[in-house]
Amino acid sequence: MRRILLTLALLLSLIAVPAPASAAEVTETWIDERTLDLTWTSPNVAEEVSARLLLPEGWSRNAKRTWPVVYAYQGGRDDYTSFTRETPIEEIAARWDVMVVMPSGGDYGSYTDWWNDGEGGPPRWETLHTDELIKLMDRYRAGDRRAVMGASSGGQGAISYAARNPGLFRYAASFSGSTHLTKDGMQAFLFMVNLIGTGMDAFRIFGVPGRDDANWRAHDPYVLAENLRGVGLYVSSGTTGLNGPYTPEGAQWRLTQLSEILIGQMNHSFVNRLNELNIPVTSHIYGNGWHAWPEWIPEMKAAWPLMMRAIDAERAGA
Repeated sequence: MRRILLTLALLLSLIAVPAPASAAEVTETWIDERTLDLTWTSPNVAEEVSARLLLPEGWSRNAKRTWPVVYAYQGGRDDYTSFTRETPIEEIAARWDVMVVMPSGGDYGSYTDWWNDGEGGPPRWETLHTDELIKLMDRYRAGDRRAVMGASSGGQGAISYAARNPGLFRYAASFSGSTHLTKDGMQAFLFMVNLIGTGMDAFRIFGVPGRDDANWRAHDPYVLAENLRGVGLYVSSGTTGLNGPYTPEGAQWRLTQLSEILIGQMNHSFVNRLNELNIPVTSHIYGNGWHAWPEWIPEMKAAWPLMMRAIDAERAGA
């Protein structure tokens, strides 16, 4: 009888514990022989999410080896296909023996586990990206030599995750990301961006400024800068939001491009903080330029070889 009771108790405990993220049921869709889309329902964000994988020549899920990997994060009001839709990342990655993983980031996920008046998530975007996704990628032979990059809020996520999860990434690159969340005026700016974009109570993300400043500071790359010692860093942004050298001819300028002024102020402050701490950073705080992909593509190209060096990636066919 005792053995039966123990067996029943064990079975009940197995039922009560949710399956790990790495065991999630994943739908695979091959876009071409080197591009694989994954879709699954994430318990951390309580919705269906996706990730697009760019796979190197010779990749196999049954390989004995693993591959270095670059995680690429989308910006707000976009999706996981943004890098392949807007940039030549497929062509660039194909020259290297490296995987690229581009996950969903939500319309305005903000790369954090939402505060929700102190109740926490869902959504838990940081947990999805830094735990659930990492474990899932183990099944696809992604190794532990990781770099991360992102545009706009994805750049914020790249730097924030690297600072909040020491040892997870060897290199982090941000293209027009928000890197000093608690700088004067920036909390109001981010609140308005999210409010206008979603129509929801944007204080659910990081909390109410003043009342929940501890949580804001806990996610602010400027405050966490010391944690980035030993991580390779690339930080870039414009400072005006005006037409720049990469602005498409005939493109219509919009007032929203002025957001690059505030983003430039944040990045200038963040880079200065890194310099004060003697933490190496490659920075390009340029003047004119939109908060848009035409400006970010050259920055990605500049950061790419630095990331490859940091994760010891070799040239394809080497």
